[in-house]
Amino acid sequence: CLDDEGKVHEFDSSWKTDDCNDCFCVKSGITCCTSYATPVGYDKEKCESIFNKETCSYKVVEKDNHSKECPVHSWVG
Repeated sequence: CLDDEGKVHEFDSSWKTDDCNDCFCVKSGITCCTSYATPVGYDKEKCESIFNKETCSYKVVEKDNHSKECPVHSWVG
């Protein structure tokens, strides 16, 4: 399989992309999906979600104080 960056991958192999996707090479081609969950159930007026590309994860914190985490009631992904 040839990925978007021009790298060749063997059939039945898998890898993680720089933008946090898990990819798989099979005989029919490449399939990729996100390797992280996205927060959706939180107080969006008081809080904001921040994505950490190094850990491929979101943190939900208060807009006025990033040291305080907000509760998240549901995630998708």
